[in-house]
Amino acid sequence: MGLVPFSACSGEFASEVKQAEITLRNGSYVLSADIIYRLSEKAKDALQNGVPLFWDIRVKILQRREFFLDKTLVDLAIRNRIQYHALLNMYRVRNESNGEIYNFSTLFAALDSMSAVRNFRLIKKSELDPEKHYLCAVKVSFDREALPLPLRPIAYIDPQWYLSSDWTLWPLKE
Repeated sequence: MGLVPFSACSGEFASEVKQAEITLRNGSYVLSADIIYRLSEKAKDALQNGVPLFWDIRVKILQRREFFLDKTLVDLAIRNRIQYHALLNMYRVRNESNGEIYNFSTLFAALDSMSAVRNFRLIKKSELDPEKHYLCAVKVSFDREALPLPLRPIAYIDPQWYLSSDWTLWPLKE
């Protein structure tokens, strides 16, 4: 099931869902996706000064309905934190969802590790009705509320802090 993106307009520093695919594995649908993270100079400066940055990869499966709003069957998130540790001169990426921690010597390597989502379990095939139509949606959301309080007002008005992606949508096919 390939990617048929729908997106509005995103800023030049926005994250982007480059590729996403949902496949059937051992009776369950799983997500694999590749994401591009673009950090503005202000975000890089904050990171270099020890400010942790958080992103949520949101995944939804919606049941299409003609006369009502689409029904949300799956609404899951993978939360990642990246932080620079000056004393160790390294970047630490923590998957807040499962507790995994990885250390990297470069920002590029740290962002690259966050960019790959592989075999993230979403829903059992048996929970879906083969007669109905389903839609998959993926979005990367930068959490400005996790920034230190003095930085938040600036992050809401400065386009250099608009680091989220748009929703990427495509039909789920069996």
